[in-house]
Amino acid sequence: MIDVLLPILISVLLVSMISLVGAFFFLVKKDIEKAIFPLVAFASGSMLGAAFLVMLPESLSEMSSSSLTFSVVLIGIVAFFALERLLYWHHCRDKICRVHPYIYLTIFGDSVHNFVDGMVIAGAFMLGATGGGINLQLGLLTTLAVIIHEVPQELGDFGILVYGGFTKRKALGYNFASALTSIAGALVAYFSLSFINYSAPLVAFAAGGFIYVSAVNLMPKLHEEHANKRFMIQLALFLAGIVLIQILATAVSGA
Repeated sequence: MIDVLLPILISVLLVSMISLVGAFFFLVKKDIEKAIFPLVAFASGSMLGAAFLVMLPESLSEMSSSSLTFSVVLIGIVAFFALERLLYWHHCRDKICRVHPYIYLTIFGDSVHNFVDGMVIAGAFMLGATGGGINLQLGLLTTLAVIIHEVPQELGDFGILVYGGFTKRKALGYNFASALTSIAGALVAYFSLSFINYSAPLVAFAAGGFIYVSAVNLMPKLHEEHANKRFMIQLALFLAGIVLIQILATAVSGA
């Protein structure tokens, strides 16, 4: 199964590197709010597109019943709600980022979130693949959705650490360290899935998480924009995120 492990590790490493890209963007961009708004719109659409157009269909085709699949999706929504509430998972919902008094708890919460991302990416590559095969379409599209979502989130995370009292260098280091837990999550899923095949429920669970993050954390941000012109731009980017996922899904499946 080494052929499956390599793209999994490459994917989660790329996701981890987003923490550095986000921090660099935060450093060089003074008006961060103008940059976050379009990114949030695009990320929200791409996550919904990935959940409904790719992840759910794949899970439905592999699981024994549709009711079971949607039950797992519902569990995913509830679990992400609980994770956000208990671990103070922050998505920069204020003007820039609030000064979070519990920055170490924030780091822990982000680490858990990134660990789950790694498991999800590994499960996506392995869903429905037999004999060491690979589900390239689902794996790549899931990775893409995670990457797009990570950019605005990492901007927010970096801002929390800086405003919470960390130096920019220290914030960058902690942010990247928490992102690396995605590699550990991918390895846990890879080796455990070799013995127990739970990739379909894992992808359905992740679809619920994607739906929750998009609908609860990202889409409300778009309602904060009252200028019609900017809102129409955000709506176009939101739809572009959905369309991009569909185009890529079709392209990868036909390759």
